[in-house]
Amino acid sequence: MTDTRLAPYGALALRIALGVMFIAHAYLKLVIFTPAGFAGFLGQVGLPGFLAWPIMLAELLGGLAILLGFYGRYVSLLLIPILLGALMVHAPNGWIFNAPNGGWEYPAFMALTAFAHALIGDGAFAIRSERSLLPAKTALA
Repeated sequence: MTDTRLAPYGALALRIALGVMFIAHAYLKLVIFTPAGFAGFLGQVGLPGFLAWPIMLAELLGGLAILLGFYGRYVSLLLIPILLGALMVHAPNGWIFNAPNGGWEYPAFMALTAFAHALIGDGAFAIRSERSLLPAKTALA
């Protein structure tokens, strides 16, 4: 059973955590790894290096949109392919993310969290949100 009084605040907490994590990972790639370093990493794992900037921008702008609740549930759905790509890259390294080259549990958790956010919605204090991913039922005339 869902507590309808508190559920919007639970969704807000989920939205804040997810948005902050996307922003943090974009910042990590931009400032610590650098765009050139991230592009090199993508090349090492068999992906085109030109994907570095689109991935970093998607994480940064997507994280901001999720954090603010600006169509966040749609943004979460759009970011799931990036998370699944990260999951596939890290899968050979084992479960724990602090393994050399990172394990797969963190991208898996983020993908599932993004999916949960898409299902639940943006919650309280969203700037621009949709009530449902599904169209409203229409009555037959």
